[in-house]
Amino acid sequence: MEIGIDSFAAILPDPATGRPPSATDRMADLLGEIEAADRVGLDVFGIGEHHRAEFLDSAPAVILAAAAARTSRIRLTSAVTVLSAADPVRIFQEFATLDLISRGRAEIVVGRGSFVEAFPLFGLDTRAYDDLFAEKLDLFLKLGETTNISWSGRFRPALHGEGVFPRPHQQRLPLWVGVGGTPRSFERAGELGLPLMIAIIGGTFERFAPLVDLYREAGRRAGHGPEKLVVGVHAMGFVGDTDAEAKDRFFPGWAHLTGTIGRERGWPAPTRRQFEAMASPEGAFLIGEPATVAAKMLRASAALGGISRMTFQMSTASLETAAMKRSIELLGTEVAPIVRAAREAARTASVPQAADLG
Repeated sequence: MEIGIDSFAAILPDPATGRPPSATDRMADLLGEIEAADRVGLDVFGIGEHHRAEFLDSAPAVILAAAAARTSRIRLTSAVTVLSAADPVRIFQEFATLDLISRGRAEIVVGRGSFVEAFPLFGLDTRAYDDLFAEKLDLFLKLGETTNISWSGRFRPALHGEGVFPRPHQQRLPLWVGVGGTPRSFERAGELGLPLMIAIIGGTFERFAPLVDLYREAGRRAGHGPEKLVVGVHAMGFVGDTDAEAKDRFFPGWAHLTGTIGRERGWPAPTRRQFEAMASPEGAFLIGEPATVAAKMLRASAALGGISRMTFQMSTASLETAAMKRSIELLGTEVAPIVRAAREAARTASVPQAADLG
């Protein structure tokens, strides 16, 4: 299982003063977090995309390019690029350039977006929410196949053999489809044979099992082998030296952001009791000391029939600078070895030994 971090570059008010840090300082801290993740051996770091005052990630490819120059091995990805509200040609060029800078470490997760601020910002109609994504995903996939492309659609001017440059360092940019809880999104990713990244930000992991089954069955019916039908999970997560410490560091920022967004959407105010339920063994928050978090990751993988990647959304603890650094360190040096050893032991146990074969 690949293990990594996703960040929305959240900029939160200091609980003591009520004032947020400067955007410049927060960006510097974020780049430091990516460097730390690379140093401790994590596999991937993702930057989301929002167009709101609470987040600094409206141009994820720029942040990832800055990180590429400071790191050597960690893979760098979006999490999630709102492809519906973007020009696929421009997004391809940006991530191909990132791939060149990073010498082949770029990836991209594309999705429809759970926040809709990008649609009016770029003059798009939210009534075409799904159609925009389907058409632009089709174009993006074709851009990976050919340099000079001929293509036409409803929402973007046609292409008549124009060349799209630069080409990436990798033969193909790795692409995942980011999904929430819409069955059709799971089914579409399976039909296309694309890796699936599920955002699970509440509830339980088990409730997504039928949707993962739908994805795999759609892929099987479309003729894609199981090696192409890869599942990843993006979840709320934070690691501390104790369960109590991890929860206390994560909760204030989570409550602030969830409350702010919830008021806009008519949700009830978040409570500590609600948070504790999601951080419990049955909930979908990966929060606690290393053994607690590792055990929960392994249970989540079992519940979903095998996970190939799990990324932690830690942004809500961004003001806890020392705790963030410690969480990244623990994730790379303690959680990841536990999970990898358990997965290797399970793999070895499933392979028949020579004696078993007679």
